[in-house]
This record gives sequence, C-alpha cells and structure tokens, in this order.
Amino acid sequence: MDADRPEAQSQDDNCRFWREEREPGAVYSCYLKKVTYLSQARLEDENHANGEFSHLMWETHKVRTIRAGTLVKLVESLTNNLGEMDSTYVNVFLATYRTFAKPQEFLITIIERYKYLRSQRKKECSQTELIETQLRSLISVIWMWLGTYPEDFHDKPDYTCLRTLVKFAREFMPGSDLDRRVKEKLASFEEEDANEAAGRLGILSLSEGNSHPVDTDGSKSLALLEISCRTIAEQLTCKDADLFCKVIPHHCLGAIWSRRDKAQGRETPSVQATINQFNNVLRRVIATVLKTKDLRTSLRAKVLQKWIIIAQDLRELKNFSSLKAIITGLQSHPVYRLRKTWTALSKDTMTLFEELSEIFSVENNEINSRELLMKEATAKFPDLESQSKSLKRRNMQKRRSWIDNGIVQGTVPYLGTFLTDLTMIDTAYPDTVEDGLINFEKRRKEFEVLAQLRLLQSAAKIYNIHEHEGFWRWFKSIRTYSDAESYELSSALEPESESLAKIKKKSASISGPHLRRVSTSTLYACFACRSRFSEPNISSSTSRERKDKVPYDLPDGLGNKPSRSDNAKHGLFVCGAEETRTSIASIPDTIAASIGPLLSHSSSASSVISSDSDTASPLSPYKSSDCYVIKVSLENGHSDGTHVYKSIMLMNSDHTHVVIDKIMEKYGLEGSPHDYCLLQLLPDGELLIPNRCNVFYALNNSVDLKFVLRTRHDHETAKYKRKGGRRRAKKMTV
Repeated sequence: MDADRPEAQSQDDNCRFWREEREPGAVYSCYLKKVTYLSQARLEDENHANGEFSHLMWETHKVRTIRAGTLVKLVESLTNNLGEMDSTYVNVFLATYRTFAKPQEFLITIIERYKYLRSQRKKECSQTELIETQLRSLISVIWMWLGTYPEDFHDKPDYTCLRTLVKFAREFMPGSDLDRRVKEKLASFEEEDANEAAGRLGILSLSEGNSHPVDTDGSKSLALLEISCRTIAEQLTCKDADLFCKVIPHHCLGAIWSRRDKAQGRETPSVQATINQFNNVLRRVIATVLKTKDLRTSLRAKVLQKWIIIAQDLRELKNFSSLKAIITGLQSHPVYRLRKTWTALSKDTMTLFEELSEIFSVENNEINSRELLMKEATAKFPDLESQSKSLKRRNMQKRRSWIDNGIVQGTVPYLGTFLTDLTMIDTAYPDTVEDGLINFEKRRKEFEVLAQLRLLQSAAKIYNIHEHEGFWRWFKSIRTYSDAESYELSSALEPESESLAKIKKKSASISGPHLRRVSTSTLYACFACRSRFSEPNISSSTSRERKDKVPYDLPDGLGNKPSRSDNAKHGLFVCGAEETRTSIASIPDTIAASIGPLLSHSSSASSVISSDSDTASPLSPYKSSDCYVIKVSLENGHSDGTHVYKSIMLMNSDHTHVVIDKIMEKYGLEGSPHDYCLLQLLPDGELLIPNRCNVFYALNNSVDLKFVLRTRHDHETAKYKRKGGRRRAKKMTV
C-alpha cells in the first residue's frame, strides 16, 4: 500500500517494525505505518456533503525498505510500489553507490531496467499505468544523477558513461529534453577540457605541500606582526571556505578515501586540496615561531600571541579548519617546548589559548568540537564564552555589535572529523551480508554523515570575503621546515639542559610509556604507500632507516620523552605519506557504541584509524571487552619501502591463523597463512605472536595496537642476523 500519500504522517512513533522479508537477491525490512485515513479538512468536507460521520480515522500501511540486495535489486528499489521515485532512497543511493559499483555499471543496470519495463508494458496490459510511472521515474533518476553528480560522467578523455547515455537517449527518446541535455553536457565537457589543456601549456605546476620556499630575507619573519590579525583570519577563511565548498562529499567515504591500491590523492582531489591547505597553515605557524634565531624572547612571544589572536578571530568567523591547524601548530613539540617564550605571554593570552585548545579536546570523542559545530553550524554568529572576565566582557561587546550590524557568519568545519566518522563506519560495518548481498544499511549510515557535510557546505557559502593576492604571495614565501629541521631550530633556541635530561630519564624509568604531555593535540592522519607529502630529507627512506635519521625521541618542555606516536606532533593532516612513521586519529565512540556486535564484520573494509597514545587506556574507544581495532602493516616486498597501515577488527575468539588470513585478504595476498608470522610492535622491540594462540589475549594491550605481518623466511633471516651480531659483539668484548 502507499505510504507516501499526502495524508501519511512521518513521525517515527507511527512506524513500527513488523518483520523481515526475503526474496532472491534482496532482504527487506517491513514496517507497519499508521496513517490518517482522511485529513481533517477532507473529513469536514465529507461530513457537509453527505451529512454523515465516518468513524474510520486511521489505517495501517505496509512499508518495505531494502536492507541488502544485488545491484539489480537496489536499482529496482529506486521506484516504490506505485512506480514513483523514492526520493529519500534515491538520494542515499546516488551519494554512496560508488562504494559497490562503478558509474558505468550503474548506468548499464538502470538502462537494462528501463528496457525490461518497456518490454513488460506490451505484455502486462493491466499494469500499463504502473509501468509508465516507473519509466518516468527512472528517467527522473537519470536527470537527478546527471544534475547532482556531473563528475561521474566526466571520465575523460572517452566519456564512456556520457556517450552510453547519449546512445540510450537517441534510441528511446530522440529529441527529448534528456537527449538535448546529454548532448549539451558532452559538448560542454569537451570544450572545458580543451580549454584546460590549452591553459596548461608552458605552465609548470609546483606542489606546495612538498616545497620549502626559500626566505632569503630574514626580516620577513617580522612581516607577520605587521599584518592585522583580522586580515589573516579572513584570508584563511576565504581559502578554507572555497576549498570546503568544492569538496565532493562522496570522496570522503571510507571505501573511497582510504583506498590503498591507488595513487593517493588522485581519486579524492577535492579532499586532498583541503588537507594540503590545513598542512600549509600548520607548517607556517611553526616556521614563523621558530625562524630567526636572534629574535628576542619577548618578540617571539608576540608571534605566539599573534597566532593565538588570529585563532580567536577564526573562532569568531566559525572557521574550525584553520583554527585547528593553528592550535595544532602551537601545540607541536618544537613550539610547545619553548618554555621561556610561553612564560612571556600574559595571563589573558594563556587563558584564551587554553580555551581555544579545549575546543579540540580529545576527551569523549572530541565531544566539545562536535557539540559546538552542531550548535553553531547554521547560526548567524558564534556564541563566545570565556572564564576570563575581561574576555567575557569583550565577547559581549562583539556579540552586541554583530546583532546591531546584522552580521551573519558562515561555517567551515574541520574535515578530519567527518573523515574519521566515515572511516569508522566503513571499518565497522560489512560491505556485504549473507549470500554476498550489498549491505545498504551501511550506506544509510554513511549518508547521515554526508548529509551533515552538505548542510555545512551550504553554510560555508555565506561568507562574503574576497581573496587578497598580496597576502597569499607573502604566505607562500614563508620558508617551512621538516620535522628534523624544526627540532634543531627549537633546540638551538632553548637547548635541553642536562638536569632536564636526567629528570626525563628518571621519569621514564618510573612511569614508563604512561608519562605523557597532557596538552598534546590530537591529529587526524592517514597512512598511505606514497611519500610525496613527506619531507624530502626522509621520504625516500624506509621506516627502519628513518628511525636513525630523524630524532624521534625528542624531549618536550616538561622533560618528558614522547613516545613514537608523538613524532606526529607537527600535526600534519596527511593522506599520502607517513610523515614520521605514525599518525593519530580518534575513533568516534558514539558510533562504536551503536554498532555493537556488527564490529566483527569489519574486516571487509579498509581503515586508517590510529591512536592518540601508544598507551591506550582501557576506556579507549577502539577497545572493548570483546574486540579491538588493530593496525596492521606489511614488511616485505609488498610494502614499497614504507609502512602502509590498515585496520581490522580483532575479536576475542580470533586465533593467529584467522588474524593472518584477515590481513592477507585485506592486502590481497595469496598463499597460506602458515607462510607468515604476526608480530606486535612495542616501544622497545617486537612481540612474536605464537602460531596457535588466541591473539586477543596474547597481545600487549598497554601499548598502541600496531602489528606487522612478515614472511617466516624474512623473520628467520632477521633473527639469524641478530644472533650473529650478538655473537660477534660478545667475541669483541672478550
């Protein structure tokens, strides 16, 4: 029966699950929905006309929604039982179908469905009206697809999808609106690509993310202090808003975003551009603080203060992307350890910095930033709060000014939050269910996140800020540094004292890996198999080689010795290379709590989830009493010289051969699990997981759950070399 009629009510409490229905190639959830039999207006009209009162006020309709199915069945569900387009389902399908089908596959399937219905129209005379409605609905779906996701048809240089659609329209609807629209779109694409190719002639593109512009004029370090904070904040917001509006939401899907068999960034250029800008801001925050060794401490403190005020202006502009980048840069190890510089800041400035840092607190799955974003996403202006009386007074004055002047601000979120949530969903829910059917419930979960992203993109278009070319010339001219260079500059400014070194050593021996700096920023990062986003001086080395070249164990300003995960303190939000062997990500426990037992199916999806700490607490959102999310990498010829991490779910019943089999499936390896061995990476070495044991209970859960899969041949060879080296060392000692 029809549940989409105008009289139907949409409240959830009027819809009750009834049963599950199965048919070949599909699984459906059936609901009983209470709808009004007659609206109040129609009821009054009927009473006046007939002089009678109908006592039937409600009726129950059966509603079927597809939970899982083949591609053919999913395409059939694009129209409901009355033949009309199911707009909600169509929106979910078009936003997520690329995770289980290519555009050409979908197009061919919908065309085949159209042809089938046309053939049935001649056979089923009694169903002619229904079939005609279905045919019109399928054409509406194609129109909607072409208009909403034109990039799916921009597969240059052949334009296979578009040419297939041209052929279809010419055969079945010659001269129709669709026929004209498709031809115009093809001509537009061809002209656009021709102009683009002509514009690229003679132009050399320079990847700013990997370059280190040379600042030959040391006085430029002071240029930051000469530019108004508001100007910098507005220009960063202008760029961030433009890039965020250009983000294609389905590029953020975990199955697309975390693909490791593709050159990183090529399939998700819109996302990569946002990440590059985040990294550019972060690098320049660090560079402007550390450059010019002879700068007085008071003047360097003014640079810190400048960035904190810029961060506050970004907060007022509701630009959480650059705000996060600046806070991350100021909390990076080379900057945060400069105790003399930080102590030169005023109390109000430090209070402001702490309040801004609290926005991105990692506690409770970054609940502060999430709640703030949902509260202010579509608000006219931010709701600023402060514990400082002077700051509170200043914020009240600003709020009054915004109200009086009718100022409306847009919103730019931190994209890493959405990438993390989508990655977690991709990891936690299986791509397919029983009989290999596509799990469409997973796509509905993903669409909820994508819908929020689209809403925020609309809010980001509200800004009315124009780009200033002079500012960006200055911005690009700032010389940036690698991790090693930044630490060297920081150490030159404030060398680590011998007493601090002793304290650090003593503290480490007492507290072990649990001694951590509280104010460490949480970073979102992705591991991948290319090094084009790494610093030039370390990108070509393997992880083991880089360990000797880059000062991983850098002492912080409190005398603590950071763990290896602290190597990412530059906070580079990278997806393309492992900047310093480890990166950090927060797993949304709100999602993890809702998925429950479904986590056991997650081996079908790649993930880029890692941890903020290598001493994960028992309350860590990626650990529970019956499962862990563990990160695994290969260490053989397949690794291409760098660590490529993927995540799998480890259940409390998984034995060694089962875990190895999951890893082999994840990396597409062939052979027997017995040809490999599994090792857990520890701060001081490796832990070999025995062949026949329960991995869940055998691992060391007091550290970050990172594992490496190694061939037994390579493991035995390395083991033999280590033994030989020890014997030689012993002989030399004797």
